[in-house]
Amino acid sequence: MAVPKHKTSKSKRDKRRTHQKVEPLNLSTCSQCGEAKLPHNACPSCGYYKGRAVVVSKEE
Repeated sequence: MAVPKHKTSKSKRDKRRTHQKVEPLNLSTCSQCGEAKLPHNACPSCGYYKGRAVVVSKEE
């Protein structure tokens, strides 16, 4: 079984972990209702995408 021969330095350890960060979501505003939504996705509140209704919401 492999056992490390030398202690991994803080610099080497941190360089390895540079890509393990949490980035904030890139949100845009809906052109119909103005709510925040993910780009290239239909708006979860109104169901519009690129100016047309793609998700029909139940209005009772």
